[in-house]
Amino acid sequence: QVQLVESGGGLVQPGGSLRLSCAASGTIISINTMGWYRQAPGKQRELVAASTSGDSTNYADSVKGRFTISVDNAKNAVYLQMNSLKPEDTAVYYCNIRGVFGTVGRYLNIWGQGTLVTVSS
Repeated sequence: QVQLVESGGGLVQPGGSLRLSCAASGTIISINTMGWYRQAPGKQRELVAASTSGDSTNYADSVKGRFTISVDNAKNAVYLQMNSLKPEDTAVYYCNIRGVFGTVGRYLNIWGQGTLVTVSS
């Protein structure tokens, strides 16, 4: 069993910053991709940022230059530093990891429980 524990969401004023954290625990054989998605009310879940094999990253156009994803392989953790936040960044943010897990070595796509980020004055 693999679990993701997220933290760091909250209420912030426009122009402010937040840092999201996500740590994976359990039987982890290898991780291919770690990333963050978000879902705003009435909208589909969308990719915010992802890191593949720890050295290739991609970002949604809407967050480029403002958000930074980083990975700590030793801790099986991924972080999202969000700067210059805008009201349109308001959403539930979900951590996501893809890799091989468990004693039998299955490839899985695992989601965190989500953390709410609200950008408002």
